[in-house]
Amino acid sequence: MFGMGREPAAEARWIIVDCETSGLEPSRDSLISLAAVAVKAQRIVPSDCFSTMLRQEQTSGRENILVHGIGKERQSSGAAPTGALSAFLAFAGDSPRVAYRAAFDQAFIRRAAQRARRRDRGSWLDLAQLLPVAFPQLGNREATLDAWLSVFGIAHGLRHDALGDAYATAQLFQVALAEALRQGFSTVGAVLRAARAGRWTPA
Repeated sequence: MFGMGREPAAEARWIIVDCETSGLEPSRDSLISLAAVAVKAQRIVPSDCFSTMLRQEQTSGRENILVHGIGKERQSSGAAPTGALSAFLAFAGDSPRVAYRAAFDQAFIRRAAQRARRRDRGSWLDLAQLLPVAFPQLGNREATLDAWLSVFGIAHGLRHDALGDAYATAQLFQVALAEALRQGFSTVGAVLRAARAGRWTPA
């Protein structure tokens, strides 16, 4: 096992994550659904995926339901949050997590994990930061997920469905990772640092 992000980025198992929530504020809103798709050795692995609905003590309002389409009955019949978070953390393991606007997903997952008395120790990569590093001529950090999907011609008919969004984000990540490898950024740590710095940095 490699440490400190030294594992080869081309061979690593990356976990592409997406969440649906009852609102935008982790301190008062809740995680409704959580999904993840693995990219291993630069390939999406359909059999290596995760999806769960978390049972809500208080279901979200009508406007929120219209966004993600998860009705009150489905919210009330979801999995127990403690079990759901434990299952996700077991699935993700120590693989780096990837999300578009990762701070949002990370905050909700870590808050939900705390409530379930679990802890997420994984490293996170924000694809919204990495894509402009890889393709500065095509977009910036303010660009939306839909804008980047359009740039690369990635079709996506399931927006605001956690598993559908995770799969589309995984396709974008494949594009960005291929460019990072082409530029010579060969380790997980180098790719993480490039995204955080907003530029390619020495490995």
